[in-house]
Amino acid sequence: MQVVPLGGLALTASRAKYSMECMKGDNRMKNPVWAYIFRSKSDEPTLVELLSALPIFEGLSRTQIRGITRLLHERTYAKGETVFNETEPGAGLYIISSGRIAVTKQIEGGEQFELAEFVEGNFFGELALIDEIPRSATTTALETSTLLAFPKPDLDRLIERQPQLAVRILRNLARLVAQRLLQANRNLEELQRLLPKEG
Repeated sequence: MQVVPLGGLALTASRAKYSMECMKGDNRMKNPVWAYIFRSKSDEPTLVELLSALPIFEGLSRTQIRGITRLLHERTYAKGETVFNETEPGAGLYIISSGRIAVTKQIEGGEQFELAEFVEGNFFGELALIDEIPRSATTTALETSTLLAFPKPDLDRLIERQPQLAVRILRNLARLVAQRLLQANRNLEELQRLLPKEG
């Protein structure tokens, strides 16, 4: 399976400023933007297992991962529905709870070239946790898919409140981004071979 680095969530720049507010016990203070788009994941035991297997959360205790689950927001996409479009600003990371997501990039002539296919347990959009850069590709649900969003504003809040935990996540993220950039270079080389040569 090929993977590529992507930006973040499919939101406008203004929406990127918003995130779910902190959770206290069973009472959630809902931000109107995130609360409308996402809902909290309730199946925590299964979710903890899912997150524990992800390299971005490597080295975290189960207690720390349970805290991360309170920052995630869930949304289900229908088959054929676009998660985000190329060039849109990003605002966070996506984790696939179920389903399949295609990653495509438009090449010369308007044709869509498939760069990767993500499945349950994969994640993408990690670059948006570092910087709100534009999306480098388009992602689309190949079947009904449930995604968990980890917005950058929530990571920023975690940096302020639990800096040691946040630093560990960022260290894992930096290592992962380096690995995926290497793979992205290979994807780019393959894409260039498909482009018509001048002359």
